[in-house]
Amino acid sequence: MQNASATAQPTPSLNPPVADKSALQVLARKWLGPLMAMWVFSGGIILIDPSPYEILFFIVLPVAVLAGVGIHRANQPLFTLMVLFTPFALIGAFQVNFQPVYQAMAYVIVTVYLWFTAWFVANYVAGAPHLRLKGMMNAYTAVALFATIIGTLAYLRIIPDFGQLIENSRVRSTFKDPNVFAPFIIVPAVFALQKALMDKGRRAVISAMVYGILFIGIFVSFSRAAWGYMVISSGLVFLLCFVLEANVKDKARMIILAMLGAGALVLALAALLSIEDVRALFLERASLVQNYDSGSTGRFGRQAYAFELALANPWGIGPLEFRNLRIVEEPHNTYVNVLHAYGWGGGLAYYALVWMTLRRALGTLLRSSPNRLLLIPLVAVYVPLVLESAIIDTDHWRHYFLLTGMIWGVTTGYKHVTQEQRTRRGALI
Repeated sequence: MQNASATAQPTPSLNPPVADKSALQVLARKWLGPLMAMWVFSGGIILIDPSPYEILFFIVLPVAVLAGVGIHRANQPLFTLMVLFTPFALIGAFQVNFQPVYQAMAYVIVTVYLWFTAWFVANYVAGAPHLRLKGMMNAYTAVALFATIIGTLAYLRIIPDFGQLIENSRVRSTFKDPNVFAPFIIVPAVFALQKALMDKGRRAVISAMVYGILFIGIFVSFSRAAWGYMVISSGLVFLLCFVLEANVKDKARMIILAMLGAGALVLALAALLSIEDVRALFLERASLVQNYDSGSTGRFGRQAYAFELALANPWGIGPLEFRNLRIVEEPHNTYVNVLHAYGWGGGLAYYALVWMTLRRALGTLLRSSPNRLLLIPLVAVYVPLVLESAIIDTDHWRHYFLLTGMIWGVTTGYKHVTQEQRTRRGALI
């Protein structure tokens, strides 16, 4: 008779096998960088809503959690502001009178989602500022070049318009509005300018070419705000690099490069202005005051009316309601729009977001670190964007919140410096 214990078979487990957590984490860490790059790239192709940018984020988020992306205490105020903002914004959604509440709720949900993406990016970048921001900016530059090149070629009638790339003789490319396309590509343009000024050799030449291409794209958008935005951002990058990072030799080279670059851009613009249609539209758009700027229903008149309306309605009037009142067009001022859409409480939370981002960015900029070369272009883009928000609606711009998250991430991880960053060439992206 056989021994029962010798012949007994192991009892099958009632629970299915669990995947090795460490293997999942390794896989998530491997794919997180490429997925982040795809997500950032998709932010430059906004043709439908929801766009691929929204869809990809909900793939990136769980992968980031599996990869172990941490939550940094220094970024907690960004999350806290979002939590404080949300109930006021939801109350604001119920103030609408001329549209369904569900549409107003959808508007609010998009705002909260974008705010959440800023907090997510802040925590992602903070873990390894140079490595992670470099991957994101490479993708950002790639999609900016793609959008600029096809838009400009369509504008010059070298390729077909496909019914999308041009709007009223202005390039909008893969966006719905030229006034969003142009500010979007300023971010990588400024990074390219810094690299052209502070690097040497082939990399500096390539960066100068990237800046030149994106500069042309901004010009053919015929967005007056973007023209001024580009000039201010470029000037800030030059000034901040000159004062904070350049040595004597660098300063001499930067001055020469600036003169040569300005000459090349003037020649490029002269070539474009030699085209009669381009010259006519430029002269029209270059006027400081357009017909729609003046009068009680013009840009500035309706902004005054909008502020009066905001002060009279503490809970707001609801998202997108202003156009249904006495003036049929939005005030095109983010700082009054947030009061209308989210009430006084939501508006103050938004103001706090802008103020805290500026304070962190400018305060950190004064501290020497290789990561300052990451922060200089971000500051040079963010400061004029805050100013531009007074003449255009930016509270639903995807790249506005992406930029906000990058600033918080770099400032949080400012002390995290890699060996690669020990040299000037290695620190630049």
